[in-house]
Amino acid sequence: MHTASKIKTLAEAIPQLVEWKTSGQRIVFTNGCFDIVHLGHVDYLEKARNLGDRLVLGLNTDASVSRIKGPLRPVVNEYARARLMASLAFVDTVILFDEPTPKELIESINPDILVKGDDYTVETIVGSDFVLGNGGEVKTVPLVQGFSTSALIEKIKTSF
Repeated sequence: MHTASKIKTLAEAIPQLVEWKTSGQRIVFTNGCFDIVHLGHVDYLEKARNLGDRLVLGLNTDASVSRIKGPLRPVVNEYARARLMASLAFVDTVILFDEPTPKELIESINPDILVKGDDYTVETIVGSDFVLGNGGEVKTVPLVQGFSTSALIEKIKTSF
């Protein structure tokens, strides 16, 4: 299997999502920028996937990352970030999104479980009201302390 085959548009992903749901599999959804992949990302995604049967990852486009993180980000372009995420065995599908939040994507996917890191509360997670209102669960998972892309970039900058 070529990892790029896990990267889909929402329209391409829908038939697979329907198949998974019809067969009783629990779909977990999370999202993020995942710029300069590090242990914190891998640990977080693995924990998210362990909450259900399939992990769908909403990945911010380059334009979206720049709007959130500033004009010098992302460091790694969206194609490379998507391929890296898709290469992880516990990520089943990667869907790029350009909107300010993943709200529309969450509402289209209607995951069984919505996950973010424990730097969020259930109330502050975008889409939590929708997921809970449709009988799903919203969970936070513990983050590995000391790992962040922003901190990694600062460390690199101060090393030179």
